[in-house]
Amino acid sequence: MGRIICCGLGPGNPDLMSVRADREVRAAKHVAYFRKKGRPGQARRIVDGLLAKDVCEYPMEYPVTTEIAFDSPGYIRLLAGFYDEWAERLARLARAVDIVVLCEGDPYFYGSFMHLRARLQGHVEIEVIAGVPGMAGCWNSVGLPIALGDDVMTVLMGTLPEHELEQRARNSDALVIMKTGRNLKKVRRALATAGRLGEAWLIERGTMPGERVARLNDVDETECPYFAIVLVHGQGRRMEAAE
Repeated sequence: MGRIICCGLGPGNPDLMSVRADREVRAAKHVAYFRKKGRPGQARRIVDGLLAKDVCEYPMEYPVTTEIAFDSPGYIRLLAGFYDEWAERLARLARAVDIVVLCEGDPYFYGSFMHLRARLQGHVEIEVIAGVPGMAGCWNSVGLPIALGDDVMTVLMGTLPEHELEQRARNSDALVIMKTGRNLKKVRRALATAGRLGEAWLIERGTMPGERVARLNDVDETECPYFAIVLVHGQGRRMEAAE
């Protein structure tokens, strides 16, 4: 029996991969990764130049990539069939060989592989290798501490209803808002209503080629790339207060 090894690749810059993930990627003979149809895939781009020449690749193409609510019936139906199909295919392959599944960030933190893991658990040996979460790369790109002291940090999805985004923005010290994309306009309105817009940063393609770091107030666009995060840094105990 083979294994399925999910490698967390970090936020996007190959230099931020762990030593262990790098070792598994270079030794892999069979590699699977998620991607949008017609695109090479972000995870595949991260490992470009690291894979063996004779590696067998298995691109898993999402049937939908638009940032729609995760609980909408259409989203659930399409994604469930997609994950069912690939869980079955990977399980068949793992009867004979090890398969490395590439995952941006950390697999256990909103990673797509977790949907496969839920279906494969108990049927095949699974190993998950930790990675630096994408948000950590983004707040390092800003160059400011995201939280200090007793700051409360909340991670939100831009697909949430506007009123919930606003409420949580009011009740948290630090914010990480993922899945911005087409939801950027809504996120901006919610932060403005909560009085937090002036503190917000937009980080597009954090640590990757084409990275952009800007105050959200200074960004005119109503949409942004899929790999974009909005950050609001906590304002708790600062370094001078501890001196």
